[in-house]
Amino acid sequence: MIRMAVSRSISMVGVAFAFVVGLVLPAPVEAQLMSFPKQDLTDYTAQNPFDRLPDGRPKVPDDLIERARGLSSEEVWAVLEEKGYRNQYADGFHVLHPGKTMVGRAFTVQFMPLRSDVDDVAKAKAKERGIPRLMNQTAIDMLEPGDVLVVDLFGKKVNGTIVGDNLFYYTMKATRSGGLVVDGSVRDLDGISEIDMPAYFRAVDPTPIGEVMLTGINVPVRIGGVTVMPGDLVVGDREGVYFVPPQFVKELLDHADEIHIHDEWTKKKFDEGKYKSSEIYGSPSDPKLQQEYKDYLKKRLDEIHKQRNSK
Repeated sequence: MIRMAVSRSISMVGVAFAFVVGLVLPAPVEAQLMSFPKQDLTDYTAQNPFDRLPDGRPKVPDDLIERARGLSSEEVWAVLEEKGYRNQYADGFHVLHPGKTMVGRAFTVQFMPLRSDVDDVAKAKAKERGIPRLMNQTAIDMLEPGDVLVVDLFGKKVNGTIVGDNLFYYTMKATRSGGLVVDGSVRDLDGISEIDMPAYFRAVDPTPIGEVMLTGINVPVRIGGVTVMPGDLVVGDREGVYFVPPQFVKELLDHADEIHIHDEWTKKKFDEGKYKSSEIYGSPSDPKLQQEYKDYLKKRLDEIHKQRNSK
C-alpha cells in the first residue's frame, strides 16, 4: 500500500481555499491530512439548515436520508434545475448493485499524482508526529454511519484502486452500507460484488493503489463535471449520481411526494380506460379532472404526513 502525501494550497472557482500542509494528530474527530478549517467549511456551506457533524459537515437528518431512498433521478433533477444547480449530476460509472439506491452524506477524499519532493515533506512531517505512514486507509478509518465515500482519483485506472474487497467490506461496515463513488477504479470485483453496498466506479484493475498522494479529506472535490462539498446528500441509482446541496433536501423530498402522488393518480385514470393520454398527462385539461386531482393530492398528502408523524 503506497504511502500518501500532503501538499499545497488549492485555488477553486477563483476563491483561495487555504489548506494547511501537514498532518493533524489523529485523536480529534476532525483529524485530516490537509485541513479545510471547520470555519471555512461552515462558511462555504452557510445555507445548510441542519445540524453539523463533529467534523463540520452538514448533517442531513437520518429520517430525510431514509425518505430519499425513494427518489428518482428525474425528481432530483427537477428541483436542482429550478434552482439553477445544473452541474450536480455525474454518470458514466460502472454501477455495482444497480437495483439498490445509494443515499448518504458525502465524505470527500482527494488524491493527486505522486510528486516526490512533496511526498518527502509529508513523510517527514508524519514521522515527527509518530505516524509511520500515510495511506488511503487514513481517510477510510474516519468514515461514520450514513457516509458515502466520495473519492476524486482523477479518473486513474492503473494504481487508481481506492479499495479491494477487504477495504470495501470495512467501508460497508463503517458507513452501514452507505456507499462509494470514485472517479478512479476498484480491484477484486468478484469479492466486492458479494458485499451488499452500492458503488460507482470508472474502472476495475488488479493493481494496488499507487503513484498518488492523498491531498485532502473533507474538502471540495470534483467528480466528473460536479463540484462536491462535504456533507452533500448523495443520491445514486442505476443511471448515475446526484450530489444535492443540503439546503435543497427538504424541498426536494416534499416535491417528490407530490410527483409520486401525481404519477399514482395518472396511472389510476389510465387504468379506467376512458381517457386519452393527453387528457390526463402531464396535467388534466378538464376542470372537473383538475379538481379531482387537487382533492386526491390533498387526501394523499394528509395520509403520508399522518403516517410519518406516527413513527
